[in-house]
Amino acid sequence: MLPFVNMSGDPKQEYFSDGLTEELLNSLARINELQVAGRTSSFYFKGKDVDLGTVAHKLNVAAVLEGSVRRSAHTVRITAQLINAVTGFHLWSQTYDRDLGDVLKLQSEIADAVAGALKVTLLGDTVAKIELGGTHNPDAFDAYLRAEKAYRAVRSARSDQDAIAAYTKAIHLDPGYALAFAGRSLALGEIAGEFTNEPADVRPTFQKAEADAQRAIELAPELAEGHLALAGALFFGSLDFTRGIEQYERAVALAPGNTQILRIYGRTAVQMGRTEAGIAASRQAVVLDPLSARSHDELGQALFYARRHEEGLAALKDAITLEPGYERAYGFAGLHYYALGNLQSARASGEVCPENYRCQLCLALTYKKLNRHTDAEAAVTKLTTLGGDTLAYQYAEIYTQWGDTARALQWLETAMRLRDPGLASLKTDPLMDPVRREPRFQAIERELKFPE
Repeated sequence: MLPFVNMSGDPKQEYFSDGLTEELLNSLARINELQVAGRTSSFYFKGKDVDLGTVAHKLNVAAVLEGSVRRSAHTVRITAQLINAVTGFHLWSQTYDRDLGDVLKLQSEIADAVAGALKVTLLGDTVAKIELGGTHNPDAFDAYLRAEKAYRAVRSARSDQDAIAAYTKAIHLDPGYALAFAGRSLALGEIAGEFTNEPADVRPTFQKAEADAQRAIELAPELAEGHLALAGALFFGSLDFTRGIEQYERAVALAPGNTQILRIYGRTAVQMGRTEAGIAASRQAVVLDPLSARSHDELGQALFYARRHEEGLAALKDAITLEPGYERAYGFAGLHYYALGNLQSARASGEVCPENYRCQLCLALTYKKLNRHTDAEAAVTKLTTLGGDTLAYQYAEIYTQWGDTARALQWLETAMRLRDPGLASLKTDPLMDPVRREPRFQAIERELKFPE
C-alpha cells in the first residue's frame, strides 16, 4: 500500500492523509489471509517517482493499493485503486464520499473490497476485527491521527510528549477509544524506558502506561495493540517477564501481520531464551517491512543476544544503509564487532554517534581493550551525563567486561533497587558472561524470576 495523496490543497492536512493511510494499512494487516507490507516500507516511496513494478519488487507484493484523500470541514472523499503489479491492470477502484464520522466503517469497506478483488476468502467477522478499538467520533479520530504522527516522528522526549497530549485529547473526546489508550501507553513506556533521566520518575511513568494498557484491553479484549502495550509495561516497568512475554505472545497471536509487534516480541523472546521463536519473528518483521531500518535494527539486536554476531552485523549494516542517521544501529553494530574481536571497527562504529548511550557503552568497552584507559573512563563519564543512574545496568556491563567484578555486582544491585528496565537483558546478555558464576549474580537472576 502506498501513502494516499493529500488532495485537500492544504499541506497542513498531510497528517490526515498519512494517518488515514496508516489506519487502512493496519486494517488490511488485521486480515490474516493477506500479507501486507509494513508502514515504513510503504511510506518509503512517498513523493518519489517510482514505477509500480519496482515498488512491488522491493516490497515483495503482487498488488499495490494507492489513492487520494480530499478532506473538507465535515466530509471526506477517498479514491482508491488496486493495481496488479505484474500487468499494471486495475483490479478494483472506487470513490467514497463519507461524513468524517463514518471513516471507521469506511476502513472496513475498503479492506473488504480489496480482499474481494484479490479473491481472498475471509474467515470470521472481519469487519469487527478491523473496527476493533476505533472511534466514530471525528474529532477524536483527528486527535488520534495527530498523536500517531507525533509518535512516529523522530524518537525524542518532545515528540512522545506531543503524542501523549494528542492521545489524551482523543480519550477526552471518546472515553471508549481503546486504540488511543494503547497508543498513550506505548508513548509513556517509551518515555520511561528511553528518555527519563531521573530514576524516581521511571516507575510511576510505567505505572501510568500499565493502567492505560489495562484500560485498552478492558474496552477491547482482542485488541493486539493493547496487549502489546501491556506487555511492555509489565516487561520493562514491573520486570514481570513471565506475564510480559505471555502478553507479547498474545499480541502476536492476535495480529501476526503487525510488524511493530513482531519486531518487539522477537527481541524480547530472544532475551528470555526463546531464541528460535524470537529470531523467526524478527525475520518475519523484516520480510513484511523490508525498507524499515528499525526492523533490521531489531533483528540485529535479537541476534546479539543470540550470540550470532556475523548475522547481526549484516542486519545492522542493512539498517544503516536504509537510514544512515539511525543511531541505535551503530551502537549495536559496535557491540557485535567487539564480541567478534574486531576492535578497530567497534571503535569506528561507536564514535559515529557520541550522544547515543549504546555508542558510549561500546566505546567504554572497546577503548579499555585497546588500552586507551583515559578514553574508556571518559566514555563512562559521558554515559553518566547522558543518563545518570538510569543506566545502572550498562555500568554493570562495563565493569564486568573491565574485569572489576565487585563494581559490576554493586551496579547490578543498584539496577535491582531502581528496577532498571535494562535488567531484561540479563538472562542472555553476552557481556555479563564473566560474572554468571558469582553467587550474588545468581541470587539476582533468581530474584528476577525469568521464565523457563
